[in-house]
Amino acid sequence: MSRLNSRWLAVAAASALLGLSAGAIAGPSQDDGMNPYSPAYGHSYRHGVVATREAHSQMRAWAALHAARGARTTSSGKALSYGGGVDGIGVTSGTPKVYLVVYGSQWGTAGTDANGNMTLSGDSVGAVPYLESLFKGLGTGGESWSGTMTQYCDGSLVSTGATSCPSGAPHIGYPTGGAFAGIWYDNSVASPSSATGAQLAQEAIKAAQHFGNTTAASNRYVQYVILSPTGTHPDGFNTSNGQFCAWHDWNGDWSVSSPVGDVAFTNMPYVYDMGTSCGQNFVNSGASGKLDGFSIVEGHEYAETVTDQNPAGGWTNRNRRSSSYGQENGDECAWISSGQGKSADVVMANGTYAMQSTWSNDTNECDIAHPVVQ
Repeated sequence: MSRLNSRWLAVAAASALLGLSAGAIAGPSQDDGMNPYSPAYGHSYRHGVVATREAHSQMRAWAALHAARGARTTSSGKALSYGGGVDGIGVTSGTPKVYLVVYGSQWGTAGTDANGNMTLSGDSVGAVPYLESLFKGLGTGGESWSGTMTQYCDGSLVSTGATSCPSGAPHIGYPTGGAFAGIWYDNSVASPSSATGAQLAQEAIKAAQHFGNTTAASNRYVQYVILSPTGTHPDGFNTSNGQFCAWHDWNGDWSVSSPVGDVAFTNMPYVYDMGTSCGQNFVNSGASGKLDGFSIVEGHEYAETVTDQNPAGGWTNRNRRSSSYGQENGDECAWISSGQGKSADVVMANGTYAMQSTWSNDTNECDIAHPVVQ
C-alpha cells in the first residue's frame, strides 16, 4: 500500500469517528482556498471566527485529508503576512482600548459589584463583570500573553506580503495598566433575536458616539465588543447556520456609513449558551471553569482585532497551500488542549483567566506568552 493511500485511510477512519464520510470531508469546492467546514465559508465577513469545537474538528479532518492528497500542508505554512492596510489601517499600532457594549434590554437590571464592575440581573453566570475584569487585567501583573501581539506592525514602511517588521515601523502597543476603556449598557432597545452584522456595526457606531469617540482619530486604536444577551442568536449563533462562538469585523465591510471614522467591533454572543462547544471548562474543571469560554473566545477576538483591525488589511495567512489559509493569529491556535501552545490560565494583577495561545511569526509556533516587542 502506498504511503498516500495509507494516510488517506487513516484520515478517513478518523473522520468516521467525527461523523463525517470521506466524501463529506471533500465537501464543497475550495475555489477561494478556504476550508469549507469553517464557519466563515460563504460568510466572508466572519473574520477571525472562532469555530465551535465540533466544527473545528471537522475543519482539521478536511485539512488532513487534503494534505494526504497532496493538496495542502498541515504542519508548515502558518506564517502571517501583512495585507497592506484598509483605509490606512492594518493593526492597532498604539495602545489598545476596549469598550464593552451590553446590547439590549434583555440583560435586565444593572448594578455594580465590589470591584466596580457592572452586573446584570439577566446575566446568570456573571459574564459581563468577568469580561470587564479581564480587560482591566490585561497589561497588568507582568502578564506576557499580550506580548505575542506586539511583534506585529503596520504603516508605510511595511510592504504588503511582509512576514516581519522593518526597523522604524509602528508596532501594536502593550496595554499597560489595562485595555478597558469603558462599558455601556444600551437598554434603550431590545437586542434583536438574530442581529445581523450590519446591526452590530450600527450598534458599535452608536457606542462610539456614546463614549464621545466622534472622530476617526479617536477610534484609531479602539475596538467595541458587542455583547448579546443569553437566548439570542447574533448572525445565527447557536443555530445550524452558526457553528461559531464569535467573530470580528469593521463597519465598512457592511457598507454601514460611519460619521465617526472606521469602527472595529466584535460579535460576542452569550457563549455559555453553547456550553463546552464554545469553551466552558476547556481549561478549568467544575464551577471554576464555567466562564472559560468567555475569556478564551473574547481573548481570541481581541488578539485578532489588534493584529487585523480592518480585515483583512492586517496580518493573516495568505498561503493558499497552507491548511491555515485565510486564518488570523487566534485561528491558527484555536482549541489546543495539550503540548506547545495549549490553552492555559494567564495570571494578571486582578486574577487568573483561561486564555488560548496566538500565533507568533518570530518563534514559528503558538505562544501563550512572549516578550514584549518595542
